[in-house]
Amino acid sequence: MTAAARPRIAVVVPKYGTVGGGERFVYELTERLARDGRYEIHVLANRWVPGPAPVVFHKIPRVPFPRFLRQAIFARGVRRELEKGRFDLVHAHDRIFRADVFTMHSIPHETWVRDIRKRRPTPFDRVMSRVERRMMEEGGCAWHLPVSSIAGEAYKSKYRIDPSRMRVLHPGVDLARFSSPDRDACRRDVRARYGIGPSEVVILFVGMNFEVKGLDAIVRAVARAKSLRPDAALRLLVVGKGNEGKYRTLASSLGVGGDVIFRGPVEKGLEGYYLASDLFILLSKFDTFGMVVLEAMASRLPVIVSANVGAKDLVEEGANGFLLPDGRDADAAAGKIVLLLDADRRAAMGKAGFRTASTHTWERLAGEVGKVYEEAIAERGPASGGTVA
Repeated sequence: MTAAARPRIAVVVPKYGTVGGGERFVYELTERLARDGRYEIHVLANRWVPGPAPVVFHKIPRVPFPRFLRQAIFARGVRRELEKGRFDLVHAHDRIFRADVFTMHSIPHETWVRDIRKRRPTPFDRVMSRVERRMMEEGGCAWHLPVSSIAGEAYKSKYRIDPSRMRVLHPGVDLARFSSPDRDACRRDVRARYGIGPSEVVILFVGMNFEVKGLDAIVRAVARAKSLRPDAALRLLVVGKGNEGKYRTLASSLGVGGDVIFRGPVEKGLEGYYLASDLFILLSKFDTFGMVVLEAMASRLPVIVSANVGAKDLVEEGANGFLLPDGRDADAAAGKIVLLLDADRRAAMGKAGFRTASTHTWERLAGEVGKVYEEAIAERGPASGGTVA
């Protein structure tokens, strides 16, 4: 296929290549699609960090004030940019007025505000929901790609979506990054840095919002597990950003203050913390997916997750991890931790997790999205001036 004949794909996302789970998803996927050579990839964003792939960037101005109109202004800016070019397909990773393919990184905004945040909608929320509703009901979207069954079911419960036009496509993971470093060297380095003994069982938590990610329930679960097995040497390693003081106080009140280590956020070398640990836990109140769960599996760690984590789609109960129906049930979480004190069980479940992760690479995701592009382009026909509202 010649360069001139390549379909022109417009990828819409506010931030490209910056820090964040959703941003990482778009970057890893889009870079691979651009390197594939079958498509001419254009990214419409207001901020970006270019990668090595041949991507054309289009600046969508960011208007910080008034904040409540930000989503509508972004959507309008995207529409104007789309009107300038002839695109064969528009792939949105955010709420805009119109797209051919929509990857759902979240749940409907009204549902998020009402059921997860449990607060009254602000003017910002109302505008966000209005843009979303216009896209879902009038935007002509041919394919809906939720990142988990949680996201898919939430959208289907609110909007009329043809199930045959929805495909759950989970995020990918870089297997080499999380499995190729020397595990023994990582264990020695990280454990020596924080005074963790070589035989102590390290429970890893990674998250940037301690409250939403359920760190309080995790600390309680660790305290309960230690009371069930006072002979076990357990440590909780917390990697991420949040109100450390609050959780240090909680740990101290439960008698495990010395067993909880707060590392803070890690920008480089996060894989070393996975490889230095023995199991992973995430008891989020809500997480559309939770890429850290897949990273833990790629690192050969058994996982314990709540039913509100979208990555539960990948958990095979008792095989590669454990799924807790109620993430607030610290006693149930403690019971799973006690089961994973058995080194042989951890090793077997870790291997099973790695097998799961090996079927969820970024290359696999790019291939699946490429198939959607081909179907959507074939149905839509050649570009005739751009997909606009």
